[in-house]
Amino acid sequence: MSALFSPLTLKSLTVANRIFVSPMCQYSCADGLPTDWHLVHLGSRAVGGAALVMTEAAAVLPAGRISPEDAGIWNDSQRDAWAPIARFIKAQGSVPAMQLAHAGRKASTFAPWRGHGAVAENAGGWPVAGPSAVALSDHYPAPQAMDDRAMAACVEAFAQAARRAHQAGFEVIEIHAAHGYLLHAFLSPLSNLRTDAYGGSLDNRMRFPMDVIRAVRAAWPEALPLFLRISATDWKDGGWDVAQSIAFVRAARAAGVDLVDVSSGGNAADQKIALRPGYQVPFARALRDAVGLPTGAVGLITEPVQAEQIVAEGSADAVFLARAMLRDPYWPRHAAHALGVPMAWPDPYRRCDVGPLGR
Repeated sequence: MSALFSPLTLKSLTVANRIFVSPMCQYSCADGLPTDWHLVHLGSRAVGGAALVMTEAAAVLPAGRISPEDAGIWNDSQRDAWAPIARFIKAQGSVPAMQLAHAGRKASTFAPWRGHGAVAENAGGWPVAGPSAVALSDHYPAPQAMDDRAMAACVEAFAQAARRAHQAGFEVIEIHAAHGYLLHAFLSPLSNLRTDAYGGSLDNRMRFPMDVIRAVRAAWPEALPLFLRISATDWKDGGWDVAQSIAFVRAARAAGVDLVDVSSGGNAADQKIALRPGYQVPFARALRDAVGLPTGAVGLITEPVQAEQIVAEGSADAVFLARAMLRDPYWPRHAAHALGVPMAWPDPYRRCDVGPLGR
């Protein structure tokens, strides 16, 4: 028996295996609308055997995009454009999932191959917002501190985005509270310098992200799972850390989060990350052990035996793969062969499942 290829039940949903496609920005939209590129990109990973295929970060507001080319879910036209993509993913036996996001002070920046840093307003950029008027670095836009009205509008935008995601046919949503984007920026003392009810103590810094979680959970069907992505640490002294992450995930679990997707970093320009294979897996294990909530591990997970070990040892309940999936959309099927697990190819591809390599 393979732990990696065993089913996992979350709420009313059972996924066929523990291999999930991590959200990966494609920077290929106009006005937040997904295109044929997204259908082929996400659809091929579903054909490739991943049990859950998650979209890139879908902005809940136009100003919440990372770049002008980012995807969105802030209007019904975007909902309708996502619907055939979700439908195709599900038809392949995979679970269609969407990540809901607001980039906060890291918004209005160039797509990676177009440049670096802030996009000027006269070049298609926009004013950005965050918990405090503190930019990530000199290369990033200077944010305006959000007031109560802006925060309330953002909470409602997340809730409306959740409703649209469900209408489009997605069966899992994930709230993005990692990588220095808006919710993470509120959590971290490096970026949240507020002196009101949303800053200072851990409870205060958690207040706005928890408002979002509760609003999304109320808008999302109770029978379907809600994921939360966090950065377990800022990789910088005085910043967000594992102990605070445990407290946040405990509160998120009580508010109805069903799985935490555990990443790290992204909120400090001078972060010092200790990169190695599976370098974030210990964070997933620490949160799983402390809170008792299912976790997903992500980050330099590339080999089938490595992924199998993560799940079999109880370090995480699933693995989220990003670059490995970009390199090989059929990674799950090749992993099944490597681990000796029978996994049928789709009917149109059955002719490939012959020969000494089984592919």
